[in-house]
Amino acid sequence: MATRVPPPRVSRVAIVPRTLYARRMHSVQREQPESCPRTPPRGEGDTVASAGVPASWQAWFDRRRRAIDASVSKHLNVLKAGQNPHSRLIESVEYSLQQGGKRLRPILVIEACAICGGEESAAMPAALAIECVHTFSLIHDDLPAMDDDDLRRGRPTNHKVFGEAVAILAGDWLACHAFELLAGGDVQPAVAAEMTRVLAGATADMIVGQGADIAGEQRPTDADLVRFIHRHKTARLIEAACVLGAVAAQAGTVRREALAGYGRHLGLAFQIADDLLDATGETDKLGKRAGKDAGEAKQTYPAACGIEQSRRQATREIEAACQALGTFGPVADNLRHLARFVIERDR
Repeated sequence: MATRVPPPRVSRVAIVPRTLYARRMHSVQREQPESCPRTPPRGEGDTVASAGVPASWQAWFDRRRRAIDASVSKHLNVLKAGQNPHSRLIESVEYSLQQGGKRLRPILVIEACAICGGEESAAMPAALAIECVHTFSLIHDDLPAMDDDDLRRGRPTNHKVFGEAVAILAGDWLACHAFELLAGGDVQPAVAAEMTRVLAGATADMIVGQGADIAGEQRPTDADLVRFIHRHKTARLIEAACVLGAVAAQAGTVRREALAGYGRHLGLAFQIADDLLDATGETDKLGKRAGKDAGEAKQTYPAACGIEQSRRQATREIEAACQALGTFGPVADNLRHLARFVIERDR
């Protein structure tokens, strides 16, 4: 009789929302409508861990972010060496790409590739590509015709520095350049084709979500619409980042689907956290105008379901994200800690 080999032990990284959940919305909290998912408050049997993430994880995250920053800078230097002298287009591109931020999406590409056994060099083109798409979306999102923001990461938004026309063109250029990055370099043709399919689909869905977000300003708060916007505008690109890493490592279907599930739930939690930060945060810490969602009647989770239900749902999404990584065992612990970071951040 064959000896049964037990499955690998999955390291549990429990979720305790801390900084994000410490603040209260100053306006009156709305009653939770029936369309909001009913998630009960935590009981004594739920898993709860100590607050914060390990110092070792923070060191890993900083190391990954520095690697991305270095690659972005190197690539921009190449672009500037051959730039067209007749406009400020590349200067505008550099202004937004070099604002840094968390670099969450490219880090997800690199780490997803790593836990599937791939090399950083194989994932870097896709990491840069998805950062280009993300940056394009931010430049356009800040425009007067969209969210009309003056601040991004504590600095004037692109159109405030370079004008609306150049900002629009910078976003357009970044969207195109992302796919040039995937098609060039040493990426195998079949891998490049699949990466292009994944990123193009996610980018299109992100734009669909932005369209729904703008249209939603003219409609009463609707929890189903909020979930549609969250899935498309935010979660699809984060899911794509994880899948791109798996594709770079040429991982099999099981691992690819596990990472897709992780990214999907992580993306939903990320946007709920953003909605909560807008409702409860401070402009100085956020680096962008706080409270604008309510002022513009945006479709947000707190508006549809209330602050407390939003906090619980963000936690449930993070738990689901971590569960999706079960097939990887402890090697995915950095991604589990990253998931907790998403709802503990204060900006």
